[in-house]
Amino acid sequence: MRVKAKISCGAFPCKDVDHARFVVPGIDVNPARISILMISEAAPANPSDYYYARSNPLFQQTTVQAFNDAGAKVASMKDILELGIYVTTVVKCSKKAYAIGLSTIDECSILLEKEIALFPNVIAFLLMGDVAIRAINIVAKRRGEARVIPSGSTYKIRGGRFTFQGARVFPSYLQAGPSFFIEKTKRKMISQDISAALSLV
Repeated sequence: MRVKAKISCGAFPCKDVDHARFVVPGIDVNPARISILMISEAAPANPSDYYYARSNPLFQQTTVQAFNDAGAKVASMKDILELGIYVTTVVKCSKKAYAIGLSTIDECSILLEKEIALFPNVIAFLLMGDVAIRAINIVAKRRGEARVIPSGSTYKIRGGRFTFQGARVFPSYLQAGPSFFIEKTKRKMISQDISAALSLV
């Protein structure tokens, strides 16, 4: 299955993102083999930095490093996929400014919900950053379910036991982008969260 063939945005209503930088994973994936969904913030401004871009894109570099920090010896997004982990973003377009508006997260969560539905065997969600956390809460609310992740700083709520659609949910920090290499404290927490999710497989 190619997710790109299943997920599209026709209206592009969001004002704070660059619609010319819309991207959905174009990889061929067997949905039955996916047990963990890692969800991060937004597509990069430069398409060559995206997770599944050719060569050695930035998002791949930082994500591979995060998994290595967690004890998973991987060298590429292909290796991560072979572990049964699918990586995507909430916002499929690149952002125009540092922050992403709540209305944009709300709109993009519709696509995310459709994307999640493609993977019936997921046992864990890794929510990498505030945008992913908010998006899952919005999806749950739209489905008439209780809030998945309580409000509060991520470092305070990490380690709690949260579930969504019967799967464990791990709120964490953004692992995609250059800041990952700088923020050593967050790197450690990210590695702990990835390790905890991997322990369920």
